[in-house]
Formats: sequence, C-alpha cells, structure tokens
Amino acid sequence: MAIKSLSIRIDEEMLDKLHIVADYEARSANRQVIVLIRECIEKYEENNGKIVLGQKNPRKYISAENIKEL
Repeated sequence: MAIKSLSIRIDEEMLDKLHIVADYEARSANRQVIVLIRECIEKYEENNGKIVLGQKNPRKYISAENIKEL
C-alpha cells in the first residue's frame, strides 16, 4: 500500500497540545494522528458497517448489511 501525504491546517494551540499527547504516548505527532484516524475509522465501521473501497465512488461506503443486496 502506498503511503500518501496529507497537509492539514491546525491552530498553534491545538498543535502544541497534540505534541504533548504524542510525547506522553511515546509517539511522534504524525504517528499520533495516524492512531487517532485509525480509531475514528474503526468506530465509524462499528456503527455504520464496513467501508468497502474500490466502488465507483470510493468516498461512498457500502455497509455490511447492504453488501447482501448487491
């Protein structure tokens, strides 16, 4: 899987706090963001069903329940 880059705009106070949390968790700020994104996706999928990539519109998901209908 290719590693992609994503730029975000974040205010200075939030970035400083992110660095503190990341240091506490013994991670870089980048790694901390990856962990948070992964947790967010897992929670989303628990509530809404698995996100299936490779569809005509990759940003639109098909839930586990809807897969049976395909």
